[in-house]
Amino acid sequence: MAFTWFILLITIAGTVVLSLAFHRRSFLGRLLHERIPDRPRRRLFVASLSFFLTFAGVRGVVYCIEHQIPPFHFIEVGGRHIHHLVIGIVILLLVGYCWLAEMGTGADDSSIFVSRLMSILYGAGAALTLDEFALWLNLRDVYWSREGRASIDAIILFGALLSVSAWGAPLFSPSGKKK
Repeated sequence: MAFTWFILLITIAGTVVLSLAFHRRSFLGRLLHERIPDRPRRRLFVASLSFFLTFAGVRGVVYCIEHQIPPFHFIEVGGRHIHHLVIGIVILLLVGYCWLAEMGTGADDSSIFVSRLMSILYGAGAALTLDEFALWLNLRDVYWSREGRASIDAIILFGALLSVSAWGAPLFSPSGKKK
């Protein structure tokens, strides 16, 4: 259960930190709103940060588990190991449902906090799921083996897609606006 609580803690802390850091009145918030003016692209930016931070955190936790560094251990229910991709899939289903119900999409007057929360949860859920992509392909745990490299490749490809979508030209252009 420590792993589950750690992921939940990272998500909550990430939501708070990113919300505070990118609040419109802060320096980073003004920079973000100036360089990435449209809300969907800002959601992609927040999701990509969450994606990479969650991936790094999960890899660190699994390393600690494998090297028996307390308090971390695998989640087991009834003697069955629950992989973190299960948690990721549940998070992605939750975010998908919320976005279908147009919560946090910006389509109405939903709060910026809900929008950022959904983006952070999406990034975290995608990272948890894709971190075990090799498990999908091999139907067995190959996390630290050579075959596990497929998970790293999936993370790099999807992370690049999120990053290019969010950080591309708008962040690095002089005004952040299209000419």
